[in-house]
Amino acid sequence: MSAPRRITLCADDYGISPGVNRGIRELIAQGRLNATSVMVVGPAIGRDEIDALMQASARNPRCQIGLHTTLTAPFHPLTLAFRPLHGGLFLPLPRMLKTSLLRQLDGEMIRAEILAQIAAFVAMVGRAPDYLDGHQHVQIFPQVRDAVLDAVKTAAPTAWVRQCGRVGPLAQRLGMPKALLLDVLSAGFRTRAAAAGVAVNPAFAGAYDFTRPVEFPTLMRNFLDGLPDRGLVMCHPGYVDDVLIALDPLTDQRKREYDFLASDAFALLLEAEDVTLRA
Repeated sequence: MSAPRRITLCADDYGISPGVNRGIRELIAQGRLNATSVMVVGPAIGRDEIDALMQASARNPRCQIGLHTTLTAPFHPLTLAFRPLHGGLFLPLPRMLKTSLLRQLDGEMIRAEILAQIAAFVAMVGRAPDYLDGHQHVQIFPQVRDAVLDAVKTAAPTAWVRQCGRVGPLAQRLGMPKALLLDVLSAGFRTRAAAAGVAVNPAFAGAYDFTRPVEFPTLMRNFLDGLPDRGLVMCHPGYVDDVLIALDPLTDQRKREYDFLASDAFALLLEAEDVTLRA
């Protein structure tokens, strides 16, 4: 009998709102998540929120805590010299992606901002992050990826970094343009990470079109199907509150994700798929 597949189930966006934070903490304490990414530039990242996260993770020693590197609007940088900006904030996602693809970013400014976010994480949590990922997958963008890898080697040398490439036949991966773009960007990222000696997750799942009505249980089953040992699934559970509504278009779907992950049906799905949330 083969051993269960060990999967990292990571909740992004800890720090974006009190409701999201509360939902993530509850799932960590219940053993339904084994990773969360902290957004140090978020509006809900005070001392009380960090203390509550550490208390929840103490009940689940398998849980990793990482840095959710943030370089897109509606958030603002920690470093005063950071450019380009839009109304004092990071660029919106489409402009940030275009600017990176055109190689018009300043690599040293990006690196300085990432180092500042790592330092803020250390000041809050008391240690370096277990891993780094990126809000809106910015960590795999051209130019940004080199700055991320360099900052990790400098300030968090034992951390791994999320890559967002899927596994499986190409024909099965062509139906979702967003996920296909992540596949392409991740291929270059993995090459650079290997050359830099920085570890990455072997496979990724969790991207879907948040604007369309979807059944999250079906999505989660599809995410787990074929995901190899030590693969990573991204999720965005949480409670909806006014802070979240003001900042992010992903609202009601977060509660639907939370409800499923907290349910007996999710536990049964893990058992049926022979999956465990790995240490």
